[in-house]
Amino acid sequence: MSEEVTKAEAAAEATVVEDSPTKEAAPKKGKKKLPIILGVVAVVVIAAGAGFWVWHEQPSFCNAICHTPMDPYLPTYEAEVGAAATDKWGNEVANSSSMLACVHRDWGEKMNDEITCMGCHVPTLSEQIGEGMKWVSGSYEVVDNSAFGVVLPEKSLEDLVAARGLTPDEFCLNEGCHNLTRDQLASATDDMKRNPHSAQHGEVACSECHKAHRASVLQCSQCHSDAEIPEGWLSASDAKALANTAA
Repeated sequence: MSEEVTKAEAAAEATVVEDSPTKEAAPKKGKKKLPIILGVVAVVVIAAGAGFWVWHEQPSFCNAICHTPMDPYLPTYEAEVGAAATDKWGNEVANSSSMLACVHRDWGEKMNDEITCMGCHVPTLSEQIGEGMKWVSGSYEVVDNSAFGVVLPEKSLEDLVAARGLTPDEFCLNEGCHNLTRDQLASATDDMKRNPHSAQHGEVACSECHKAHRASVLQCSQCHSDAEIPEGWLSASDAKALANTAA
């Protein structure tokens, strides 16, 4: 067989291989798979991110990630409104309606507008970074609790507004929450024997009486023994006794 014939046959075989549909189909098939894989990865990432963000808004996230010793606060949020409950110290509360944590949660559910911890505890970026660093280092502030051991201290209304440039009144009395003025509040409770919203003793912070994670306290009862105490609320003396017992 001549050298020319051998070369011609080899060239013909190479042409057949190059023209083979199998060889061309392989890269095309790979190109078709790539967008599908990228799409699946994108969907998974988005779904995971959305799920994480939803969890981020829940009390379980706060307890598991940033505020480990937060266990006693969860029952105050999850309590059934109008029923007996447990406060942040583990004490029984005759009527959970005296605790703002569960009342706000229940109101949000009825309005189809979920209210979680973040509804009141709205941290700035600097606060979140600071809290994260404290959690990692274990240097967050704690107090002893008679029922639960070491827990986080309850935040005051001043603490909640400190980094936001708000006044305590603006935190509660605004269009998104309680769209009332001080005068309107006083008018709303004017039928009570001792109007708790009267300004006769000057303006008193809402948090002096209204408590989120324990029974609210009618501070008027410090001086007025005939002050009408709402169901589930505590008198000033009873509240002080419970605080001393829990400390």
